[in-house]
Amino acid sequence: MPGTLPVATIRTQVLVPLRFLDGFTTTARVFTFDGLVDDREHLALGLGDCVAPLPSIEPRTQVPLVRPHSECLTGDVFGSQRCDCGPQMREAVERIADAGGFLLYLRQEGRGIGLYAKLDAYALQDAGLDTYEANLALGHGEDERDYTVAAQMLHALGLSRVTLLSNNPDKAAQLSRLGVTVTATVPTHVHLSPANASYLATKAKRGFHTIDVSLVGEPSA
Repeated sequence: MPGTLPVATIRTQVLVPLRFLDGFTTTARVFTFDGLVDDREHLALGLGDCVAPLPSIEPRTQVPLVRPHSECLTGDVFGSQRCDCGPQMREAVERIADAGGFLLYLRQEGRGIGLYAKLDAYALQDAGLDTYEANLALGHGEDERDYTVAAQMLHALGLSRVTLLSNNPDKAAQLSRLGVTVTATVPTHVHLSPANASYLATKAKRGFHTIDVSLVGEPSA
C-alpha cells in the first residue's frame, strides 16, 4: 500500500438480503468503514463467495470481481433513463454474485458534483450542452471523482488485486496509482434507451469509456 494512503478499517459488517424490481434476489454482506479520507458514508457489498464475514473469508484462487459504482439517486432509485447507472448496478450485482467479489457503492453523485448540481446540469443539457460541457458551465470539472476511498476500502477488505467491472479507464488508472493491482478490466453491457443514447455516445467519445459507439450512435449536436 502506498505510504501516503491513509489506512481505513472496517466499522460494521452485516448481512442484507437484496431484491430487485425484476425479481432477482441475492444476499450481500454490507461493510461500513472508519478512516475514509472524505468522511462520507461509502459502502462495500460482498457478494457470492465474498459474502462470508471478514476476517474468516476463505483463501480465494481467483482474483475478485470489483465494481466501483458511483451513487446515482435518479438512476439507481427512481429508474431514470437519462443515464445507464441503474441497469449497470443491477447487472454488476448479479455478475459479482456469480463470480465472487465486491460492489463499492461510492457517494459521488453526478460524477462528484452532487445531486442538485447534477440536476442543474440536466437543465443545461436540455438547452443543448453535453454532459461534460454542462459540468464545466457550472464551474465544476468534467469528472470530479476521486477513487482514494475506493482504494482504502479495498485495502481494508484485504484486497490488493482485483478484476475491475467498468467501462471507465480512469477508475483503473486511479486505483493502480493507489496501490491496487488491476489484473483485468471487464466492460459492462451497453444499457441503451432513447433518452440516454447521446449521453452514452458522449461518454465514449469524450470520456473514453469502452462503449461500442456503433450501438448508440454519435453524440447529438
